[in-house]
Amino acid sequence: MLFLLQCNNADSQKLTNWPCFHGPDRTNKSIETGLLKKWPAGGPKLLFTISGLGEGYSSVSFGEGMIFTAGKLKDQSYVFAFDLNGKPVWSSPNGKAWATTASWASSYTGSRSTPTYDNGRLYCLSEAGRLAVYDAKTGNEIWAKDLPKEFDAPQTEYGYAESVYIEGNRLYVRPSGKKGFLVCLNKDDGKLIWANTDIPGGEGYTSAVVFDFGGFKHLTGSSSDCYFGVDIVTGKLLWKVDFKNQQGLNLTDVVVKDGDVLISSDYGKGSILVRLKKSGSAFIPETVWESKLMDNHHGGVILHNGYLYGSGTSSRGWFCLDFLTGKQMWNQTRGKGSITYAEGMLYLLDERSGVMSLIKASPEKYELISEFNIPSGGQSMYWAHPVISGKRLYVRHWDKVFVYDIGL
Repeated sequence: MLFLLQCNNADSQKLTNWPCFHGPDRTNKSIETGLLKKWPAGGPKLLFTISGLGEGYSSVSFGEGMIFTAGKLKDQSYVFAFDLNGKPVWSSPNGKAWATTASWASSYTGSRSTPTYDNGRLYCLSEAGRLAVYDAKTGNEIWAKDLPKEFDAPQTEYGYAESVYIEGNRLYVRPSGKKGFLVCLNKDDGKLIWANTDIPGGEGYTSAVVFDFGGFKHLTGSSSDCYFGVDIVTGKLLWKVDFKNQQGLNLTDVVVKDGDVLISSDYGKGSILVRLKKSGSAFIPETVWESKLMDNHHGGVILHNGYLYGSGTSSRGWFCLDFLTGKQMWNQTRGKGSITYAEGMLYLLDERSGVMSLIKASPEKYELISEFNIPSGGQSMYWAHPVISGKRLYVRHWDKVFVYDIGL
């Protein structure tokens, strides 16, 4: 039922198909069962490798029995579709690729957003801000919008990174422009439904997390200056939390439970839990706790059974914190990276070494069960978030996606 609420019009057989970034309810927790609880020496079996994606950090999504992702080839952005055996089905261009204004970040170019599958169509935001919609089976483009041009947005410092959110006939995306910082479009034709211009700051790099609380459905996001929640129906700003780090880069999606909102950021900021208190038609965020621990960069944070799991800066490693108190349960001071969850286990991908670790999702201790090295797909960080679907583990690294059999 939760899947139907969040990702629309999908039958139960598609529950494992992970149609959008961080899964159907945006918690980054797979419902897969029957998975290995320990990997053989050298890691699980590599089923196949998808190549030819070019530059990028897009993860994978699924629909119509296909695997979707995005990448940059030369100066062009592309969206790709493969069958479940890794065979190419189609590729379609999505405008001229984004080029960074910072010379030191020149190796960080390429796609960021993960395509969103919905009801026979695929929606993808390029790193340059071109939002395009494709027929999922054929790759034929249905409509497209140049978001920076239409909503008067300056060039982003690090490229558009949001994976768009769809609910019903509506699509939600953040152009970060003067004519619309956050907008709602008709998913069928791209026509504007509402635009919010009340959110302060420059671009943020999170993707939407949506939750019901206090009689409203809150759609969350970030800017360079704050995290916020808007009424998903009207776009009205319901609350905001001023949260600006040393670089003005808010990258990590919120984690929410029962009106408690966990916000985490790197660059000297840390983590904060706020509790929303309703005041008329608005909400007042009250601080429950603040901590410098688990200052997450962009690898994500997962909530499981009342505990938070994620990495901090590279010198602080991996953390488990009590969600309601911020108390540190354990800290493994090795590396940092991205995370996903399935069947009581956490999958940790080190951003520099490409080591994939399997640990128990337990507050008792950091218990390493297995680990293996993901091969290299190019000269860049392992920043794409791993995905578990159909008893397989999918790991993108630059030009390649490595697909492993993790079923019993």
